[in-house]
Amino acid sequence: MMGLDISTSSVKLVELEQDRSNGFVLERCGVEPLERGWISDGNIEKFDEVVDATRRLINRVGTKTKDVAMALPTSVVISKKIILPEGLSERELEVQVESEAHQYIPFSLDEVSLDFCVVGPSPASAGDVEVVIAASRKEKVEDRQGLAEAVGLRPVVMDVESYAARTAASRLMARLPGGGSDALVALFEIGGMTSVLQVLQGDELIYERDQVFGGAQLTQMLVRQYGFTAEEAETKKRTGELPDDFGSTVLTPYVESLSQELERALKFFFTSTPHNRVDYIWLAGGTAGLPGLTEAVTQHTSYPCQVVNPFDGMSIGRHVREKKMLREAPSYLTACGLAMRRFLR
Repeated sequence: MMGLDISTSSVKLVELEQDRSNGFVLERCGVEPLERGWISDGNIEKFDEVVDATRRLINRVGTKTKDVAMALPTSVVISKKIILPEGLSERELEVQVESEAHQYIPFSLDEVSLDFCVVGPSPASAGDVEVVIAASRKEKVEDRQGLAEAVGLRPVVMDVESYAARTAASRLMARLPGGGSDALVALFEIGGMTSVLQVLQGDELIYERDQVFGGAQLTQMLVRQYGFTAEEAETKKRTGELPDDFGSTVLTPYVESLSQELERALKFFFTSTPHNRVDYIWLAGGTAGLPGLTEAVTQHTSYPCQVVNPFDGMSIGRHVREKKMLREAPSYLTACGLAMRRFLR
Protein backbone atom coordinates (compact mmCIF):
# COMPACT_ATOMS: atom_id res chain seq x y z
CA MET A 1 0.00 0.00 0.00
CA MET A 2 1.35 3.42 -0.97
CA GLY A 3 0.82 6.69 0.88
CA LEU A 4 -0.58 9.56 -1.23
CA ASP A 5 -0.60 13.05 0.28
CA ILE A 6 -2.57 15.70 -1.64
CA SER A 7 -1.85 19.24 -0.45
CA THR A 8 -2.59 22.69 -1.86
CA SER A 9 0.75 22.81 -3.70
CA SER A 10 1.61 19.21 -4.67
CA VAL A 11 0.86 15.49 -4.67
CA LYS A 12 3.41 13.36 -2.81
CA LEU A 13 3.77 9.57 -2.98
CA VAL A 14 5.69 7.21 -0.68
CA GLU A 15 5.96 3.43 -0.89
CA LEU A 16 7.65 1.45 1.90
CA GLU A 17 8.69 -2.15 2.38
CA GLN A 18 10.10 -3.97 5.40
CA ASP A 19 13.30 -5.99 5.48
CA ARG A 20 13.84 -9.27 7.34
CA SER A 21 14.52 -7.45 10.60
CA ASN A 22 11.28 -5.42 10.20
CA GLY A 23 13.21 -2.25 9.39
CA PHE A 24 11.66 0.10 6.87
CA VAL A 25 12.91 0.33 3.30
CA LEU A 26 12.03 3.36 1.18
CA GLU A 27 11.17 1.78 -2.16
CA ARG A 28 9.74 4.77 -4.01
CA CYS A 29 8.91 8.41 -3.47
CA GLY A 30 8.01 11.33 -5.67
CA VAL A 31 6.31 14.71 -5.78
CA GLU A 32 4.30 16.43 -8.51
CA PRO A 33 3.50 20.16 -8.19
CA LEU A 34 -0.07 21.45 -8.45
CA GLU A 35 -0.99 24.86 -9.75
CA ARG A 36 -2.47 27.45 -7.45
CA GLY A 37 -6.24 27.05 -6.98
CA TRP A 38 -6.45 23.39 -7.98
CA ILE A 39 -6.83 22.51 -4.28
CA SER A 40 -8.41 25.13 -2.04
CA ASP A 41 -9.29 24.76 1.65
CA GLY A 42 -9.00 21.00 1.28
CA ASN A 43 -11.42 20.92 -1.66
CA ILE A 44 -10.42 19.55 -5.06
CA GLU A 45 -11.46 22.46 -7.29
CA LYS A 46 -9.87 21.21 -10.54
CA PHE A 47 -10.58 17.48 -10.45
CA ASP A 48 -9.32 16.53 -13.92
CA GLU A 49 -6.10 18.53 -13.54
CA VAL A 50 -5.32 16.93 -10.16
CA VAL A 51 -6.09 13.47 -11.61
CA ASP A 52 -3.66 14.14 -14.47
CA ALA A 53 -0.95 15.33 -12.07
CA THR A 54 -1.41 12.26 -9.86
CA ARG A 55 -1.26 9.97 -12.89
CA ARG A 56 1.98 11.65 -14.03
CA LEU A 57 3.48 11.10 -10.57
CA ILE A 58 2.51 7.42 -10.45
CA ASN A 59 3.92 6.81 -13.93
CA ARG A 60 7.16 8.63 -13.17
CA VAL A 61 7.73 6.85 -9.87
CA GLY A 62 7.03 3.50 -11.56
CA THR A 63 4.95 1.86 -8.85
CA LYS A 64 2.64 -1.05 -9.67
CA THR A 65 0.93 -0.85 -6.28
CA LYS A 66 -2.84 -0.26 -6.42
CA ASP A 67 -3.86 0.00 -2.76
CA VAL A 68 -3.52 3.52 -1.38
CA ALA A 69 -3.75 5.31 1.96
CA MET A 70 -4.89 8.93 1.72
CA ALA A 71 -5.74 11.66 4.21
CA LEU A 72 -8.17 14.50 4.74
CA PRO A 73 -7.02 17.94 5.89
CA THR A 74 -7.40 18.39 9.63
CA SER A 75 -9.62 21.42 8.95
CA VAL A 76 -12.42 19.27 7.46
CA VAL A 77 -12.37 16.60 10.19
CA ILE A 78 -14.04 16.78 13.58
CA SER A 79 -12.13 14.67 16.08
CA LYS A 80 -12.78 14.19 19.76
CA LYS A 81 -11.44 12.00 22.55
CA ILE A 82 -14.19 10.42 24.66
CA ILE A 83 -14.26 8.06 27.65
CA LEU A 84 -16.24 4.80 27.48
CA PRO A 85 -16.56 1.77 29.78
CA GLU A 86 -13.95 -0.96 29.37
CA GLY A 87 -14.95 -4.38 28.02
CA LEU A 88 -17.57 -3.32 25.46
CA SER A 89 -17.92 -5.45 22.34
CA GLU A 90 -17.22 -3.91 18.92
CA ARG A 91 -20.93 -3.51 18.27
CA GLU A 92 -21.53 -1.96 21.72
CA LEU A 93 -18.66 0.46 21.06
CA GLU A 94 -20.21 1.46 17.74
CA VAL A 95 -23.56 2.19 19.39
CA GLN A 96 -21.92 4.23 22.15
CA VAL A 97 -19.74 6.17 19.69
CA GLU A 98 -22.73 7.05 17.50
CA SER A 99 -24.62 8.19 20.57
CA GLU A 100 -21.71 10.38 21.74
CA ALA A 101 -21.01 11.69 18.23
CA HIS A 102 -24.34 13.53 18.11
CA GLN A 103 -22.98 15.94 20.74
CA TYR A 104 -19.96 17.00 18.67
CA ILE A 105 -21.01 16.76 15.02
CA PRO A 106 -23.25 19.58 13.73
CA PHE A 107 -24.63 17.43 10.89
CA SER A 108 -26.91 14.44 10.58
CA LEU A 109 -24.88 11.23 10.96
CA ASP A 110 -26.30 10.18 7.58
CA GLU A 111 -24.21 12.98 6.03
CA VAL A 112 -20.87 12.03 7.59
CA SER A 113 -18.24 9.31 7.46
CA LEU A 114 -17.50 8.34 11.05
CA ASP A 115 -14.83 6.13 12.57
CA PHE A 116 -13.27 5.51 15.96
CA CYS A 117 -10.20 3.99 17.57
CA VAL A 118 -9.70 2.69 21.11
CA VAL A 119 -6.52 4.38 22.36
CA GLY A 120 -6.18 2.46 25.62
CA PRO A 121 -7.06 2.62 29.33
CA SER A 122 -8.08 6.04 30.60
CA PRO A 123 -5.39 7.46 32.91
CA ALA A 124 -8.00 9.53 34.74
CA SER A 125 -10.85 7.03 35.08
CA ALA A 126 -10.27 3.47 36.28
CA GLY A 127 -12.25 0.84 34.38
CA ASP A 128 -12.73 3.09 31.35
CA VAL A 129 -10.97 3.45 28.01
CA GLU A 130 -10.09 6.45 25.86
CA VAL A 131 -11.65 6.40 22.41
CA VAL A 132 -10.89 8.85 19.58
CA ILE A 133 -13.74 9.53 17.18
CA ALA A 134 -13.26 11.25 13.81
CA ALA A 135 -15.92 12.42 11.38
CA SER A 136 -16.06 14.33 8.10
CA ARG A 137 -18.72 15.20 5.55
CA LYS A 138 -19.15 12.27 3.16
CA GLU A 139 -18.49 14.40 0.10
CA LYS A 140 -15.00 15.25 1.40
CA VAL A 141 -14.17 11.55 1.67
CA GLU A 142 -15.82 10.73 -1.66
CA ASP A 143 -13.79 13.44 -3.46
CA ARG A 144 -10.54 11.73 -2.52
CA GLN A 145 -11.94 8.26 -3.13
CA GLY A 146 -13.05 9.39 -6.59
CA LEU A 147 -9.62 10.84 -7.31
CA ALA A 148 -7.90 7.57 -6.36
CA GLU A 149 -10.29 5.51 -8.47
CA ALA A 150 -9.89 7.86 -11.45
CA VAL A 151 -6.16 7.05 -11.57
CA GLY A 152 -6.76 3.31 -11.11
CA LEU A 153 -6.03 3.03 -7.38
CA ARG A 154 -7.98 1.31 -4.60
CA PRO A 155 -8.49 3.63 -1.59
CA VAL A 156 -8.03 1.41 1.47
CA VAL A 157 -7.33 3.91 4.27
CA MET A 158 -8.64 7.45 4.76
CA ASP A 159 -6.59 9.05 7.53
CA VAL A 160 -6.30 12.62 8.85
CA GLU A 161 -3.24 14.60 7.74
CA SER A 162 -2.13 15.56 11.25
CA TYR A 163 -2.55 11.95 12.46
CA ALA A 164 -0.45 10.65 9.57
CA ALA A 165 2.26 13.21 10.31
CA ARG A 166 2.30 12.07 13.96
CA THR A 167 2.63 8.44 12.85
CA ALA A 168 5.82 9.31 10.96
CA ALA A 169 7.08 11.60 13.72
CA SER A 170 6.58 8.96 16.41
CA ARG A 171 9.10 6.70 14.67
CA LEU A 172 11.63 9.53 14.71
CA MET A 173 10.89 10.32 18.36
CA ALA A 174 11.66 6.71 19.27
CA ARG A 175 15.17 7.34 17.89
CA LEU A 176 15.81 10.16 20.38
CA PRO A 177 17.95 9.54 23.50
CA GLY A 178 16.08 7.29 25.94
CA GLY A 179 13.55 6.42 23.26
CA GLY A 180 12.16 9.96 23.41
CA SER A 181 9.45 8.98 25.89
CA ASP A 182 9.82 12.14 28.00
CA ALA A 183 10.89 14.53 25.25
CA LEU A 184 8.59 17.42 24.37
CA VAL A 185 8.79 18.03 20.62
CA ALA A 186 7.26 21.05 18.85
CA LEU A 187 6.58 19.84 15.30
CA PHE A 188 5.87 22.61 12.79
CA GLU A 189 4.56 21.54 9.39
CA ILE A 190 4.96 24.59 7.16
CA GLY A 191 2.45 24.34 4.35
CA GLY A 192 1.61 26.63 1.47
CA MET A 193 -1.07 28.78 3.13
CA THR A 194 -1.13 27.47 6.70
CA SER A 195 1.26 25.85 9.15
CA VAL A 196 0.35 23.38 11.86
CA LEU A 197 2.02 23.19 15.25
CA GLN A 198 1.72 19.87 17.06
CA VAL A 199 3.44 19.47 20.42
CA LEU A 200 4.14 15.80 21.08
CA GLN A 201 5.28 13.88 24.13
CA GLY A 202 5.84 10.21 23.40
CA ASP A 203 2.68 8.98 21.68
CA GLU A 204 0.57 11.76 23.15
CA LEU A 205 -0.56 14.94 21.44
CA ILE A 206 -0.22 17.75 24.00
CA TYR A 207 -1.32 20.67 21.83
CA GLU A 208 -2.34 21.46 18.26
CA ARG A 209 -2.95 24.75 16.49
CA ASP A 210 -3.12 26.03 12.90
CA GLN A 211 -1.36 29.28 11.97
CA VAL A 212 -2.06 31.34 8.85
CA PHE A 213 1.44 31.56 7.39
CA GLY A 214 3.51 29.41 5.08
CA GLY A 215 5.44 29.12 1.84
CA ALA A 216 2.90 31.21 -0.11
CA GLN A 217 4.26 34.35 1.55
CA LEU A 218 7.66 33.64 0.00
CA THR A 219 5.99 33.27 -3.40
CA GLN A 220 4.23 36.61 -2.92
CA MET A 221 7.53 38.28 -2.02
CA LEU A 222 9.11 36.92 -5.22
CA VAL A 223 6.18 38.23 -7.28
CA ARG A 224 6.46 41.70 -5.71
CA GLN A 225 10.24 41.92 -5.90
CA TYR A 226 10.86 40.57 -9.39
CA GLY A 227 7.53 40.81 -11.23
CA PHE A 228 7.20 37.05 -11.69
CA THR A 229 3.79 35.46 -12.09
CA ALA A 230 2.79 33.25 -9.16
CA GLU A 231 3.40 30.16 -11.33
CA GLU A 232 6.88 31.40 -12.33
CA ALA A 233 7.73 32.13 -8.71
CA GLU A 234 6.68 28.63 -7.60
CA THR A 235 8.74 27.04 -10.38
CA LYS A 236 11.82 29.10 -9.51
CA LYS A 237 11.44 28.20 -5.82
CA ARG A 238 11.52 24.50 -6.72
CA THR A 239 14.41 24.73 -9.20
CA GLY A 240 16.48 27.28 -7.29
CA GLU A 241 16.85 29.43 -10.45
CA LEU A 242 16.57 32.74 -8.59
CA PRO A 243 18.19 36.16 -9.10
CA ASP A 244 21.60 36.81 -7.55
CA ASP A 245 20.23 39.19 -4.92
CA PHE A 246 17.47 36.74 -3.84
CA GLY A 247 19.30 35.88 -0.60
CA SER A 248 19.63 39.42 0.67
CA THR A 249 16.44 41.02 -0.65
CA VAL A 250 13.90 38.20 -0.25
CA LEU A 251 15.20 35.12 1.57
CA THR A 252 16.67 36.82 4.65
CA PRO A 253 13.56 38.96 5.38
CA TYR A 254 11.29 35.96 4.80
CA VAL A 255 13.31 33.67 7.10
CA GLU A 256 13.27 36.36 9.78
CA SER A 257 9.49 36.81 9.44
CA LEU A 258 8.84 33.06 9.47
CA SER A 259 11.05 32.59 12.55
CA GLN A 260 9.08 35.28 14.37
CA GLU A 261 5.80 33.56 13.48
CA LEU A 262 7.12 30.25 14.84
CA GLU A 263 8.29 32.01 18.00
CA ARG A 264 4.83 33.57 18.47
CA ALA A 265 3.15 30.19 17.97
CA LEU A 266 5.37 28.65 20.66
CA LYS A 267 4.67 31.52 23.08
CA PHE A 268 0.96 30.98 22.54
CA PHE A 269 1.46 27.30 23.44
CA PHE A 270 3.28 28.28 26.64
CA THR A 271 0.57 30.74 27.70
CA SER A 272 -2.23 28.28 26.87
CA THR A 273 -0.83 25.26 28.73
CA PRO A 274 1.11 24.46 31.93
CA HIS A 275 4.26 23.96 29.84
CA ASN A 276 6.99 26.61 29.64
CA ARG A 277 9.60 24.91 27.45
CA VAL A 278 10.16 22.29 24.74
CA ASP A 279 13.13 20.01 24.17
CA TYR A 280 13.22 20.11 20.37
CA ILE A 281 11.72 22.06 17.49
CA TRP A 282 11.23 20.04 14.31
CA LEU A 283 10.40 21.62 10.96
CA ALA A 284 8.62 19.78 8.14
CA GLY A 285 7.08 20.80 4.83
CA GLY A 286 8.55 22.06 1.58
CA THR A 287 9.68 25.37 3.11
CA ALA A 288 11.45 23.77 6.09
CA GLY A 289 14.79 23.37 4.33
CA LEU A 290 15.34 27.05 3.51
CA PRO A 291 18.94 28.11 4.19
CA GLY A 292 19.34 29.72 7.60
CA LEU A 293 15.87 28.86 8.89
CA THR A 294 16.85 26.40 11.64
CA GLU A 295 19.54 28.78 12.90
CA ALA A 296 17.09 31.71 12.93
CA VAL A 297 14.44 29.68 14.80
CA THR A 298 16.99 28.60 17.42
CA GLN A 299 18.12 32.22 17.80
CA HIS A 300 14.53 33.43 18.32
CA THR A 301 13.35 30.61 20.59
CA SER A 302 16.56 29.38 22.30
CA TYR A 303 15.55 25.77 21.55
CA PRO A 304 17.45 23.37 19.28
CA CYS A 305 15.81 23.24 15.84
CA GLN A 306 16.25 20.74 13.03
CA VAL A 307 14.64 19.83 9.73
CA VAL A 308 12.75 16.53 9.77
CA ASN A 309 13.75 13.68 7.48
CA PRO A 310 10.97 11.06 7.86
CA PHE A 311 13.21 8.47 6.14
CA ASP A 312 16.01 8.83 8.68
CA GLY A 313 17.29 5.37 9.63
CA MET A 314 15.53 3.64 6.72
CA SER A 315 17.27 1.66 4.01
CA ILE A 316 17.01 3.29 0.58
CA GLY A 317 15.75 1.18 -2.35
CA ARG A 318 17.33 1.18 -5.78
CA HIS A 319 14.46 3.14 -7.37
CA VAL A 320 15.09 6.20 -5.16
CA ARG A 321 17.36 9.06 -6.26
CA GLU A 322 18.89 9.69 -2.86
CA LYS A 323 20.19 13.24 -3.37
CA LYS A 324 16.83 14.43 -4.69
CA MET A 325 14.99 12.60 -1.90
CA LEU A 326 17.16 14.25 0.77
CA ARG A 327 16.36 17.70 -0.64
CA GLU A 328 12.63 16.99 -0.62
CA ALA A 329 12.49 14.81 2.53
CA PRO A 330 10.83 17.35 4.90
CA SER A 331 7.81 17.57 2.57
CA TYR A 332 7.18 13.79 2.77
CA LEU A 333 6.26 13.57 6.48
CA THR A 334 2.51 13.03 5.97
CA ALA A 335 2.96 10.76 2.94
CA CYS A 336 5.44 8.66 4.92
CA GLY A 337 2.99 8.31 7.82
CA LEU A 338 0.31 7.20 5.35
CA ALA A 339 2.64 4.60 3.81
CA MET A 340 3.40 3.28 7.31
CA ARG A 341 -0.28 2.41 7.76
CA ARG A 342 0.41 -0.72 5.70
CA PHE A 343 2.40 -2.13 8.63
CA LEU A 344 0.36 -0.82 11.58
CA ARG A 345 -2.34 -2.94 13.14
